[in-house]
Amino acid sequence: VHRMDIQDVHFHEVGAVDAIIDIVGSVVGLNLLGIERIYGSNINTGKGYVFAAHGKLPVPAPATAELLKNVPIYSTDTEKELTTPTGAAIITTLSDEFGSRPLMTVEKIGYGAGTYEIEMPNLLRVSIGSIKKNENEIKLVETNIDDMNPQFYDYVMDKLFSSGALDVYFTPIQMKKNRPATKISVMVSQHDLKKISDIILNETTTLGLRIFDVKREILDRKIDTVETEWGNVRVKIGLFDGKIVNVAPEYEDCKKIAKEKKIPIKELYQKVSEKFYKED
Repeated sequence: VHRMDIQDVHFHEVGAVDAIIDIVGSVVGLNLLGIERIYGSNINTGKGYVFAAHGKLPVPAPATAELLKNVPIYSTDTEKELTTPTGAAIITTLSDEFGSRPLMTVEKIGYGAGTYEIEMPNLLRVSIGSIKKNENEIKLVETNIDDMNPQFYDYVMDKLFSSGALDVYFTPIQMKKNRPATKISVMVSQHDLKKISDIILNETTTLGLRIFDVKREILDRKIDTVETEWGNVRVKIGLFDGKIVNVAPEYEDCKKIAKEKKIPIKELYQKVSEKFYKED
């Protein structure tokens, strides 16, 4: 905002004691309350003008507007500054998402009142509770590509998985004019949707994405370890209503042992599975 090196900026309001107390107090309070995740509503900035050290400024003030980039904001007819630079700095730094209130069980509610007398309640409300994660509701992101270097797909897949994708798969398809192409499909949680979408748009030649709501049924899972004559192998176990229905030796463990001991990997797979069921 000041268009100069940060070392040369002299803060006025933001450097005041009350602003420092606001920021430090917020962080300390969140830590004491054990808050793991923060959701913010859309931000009401107010409108009109505010007087500061630099004179008469429009609402939101330049520093506030800069801090609120990429955050959903709005303004009503209230002729007051409803979001200050300090408040904007706190909420934009600490909040994980903005928008509608998530599905949650509210356990505690707190209010902070401002000094302005305006036509609506001049309050900040904070609700503390718990969110029940529904792992069965996810997003499916898809795009069709017919003009990308096929060597790039390996890199794109690795980057998607490392950024939170639940699954990534490629499907060969035929597009218009009978051109061979590849459909990229990515399953992802709502929380990681934007990050995954940005990767696909930046790293591939696609011009757009399709995004679907998807429901899935998943087994309960756990990891066990089987001791063999060649070493320990982890085993992935799938349970349905508490009953074991699937058992799969961990491929990377089997691959490593098969290479070191020079034994067929299919033999190791079979031995691990047999020993697991025998011990179970």
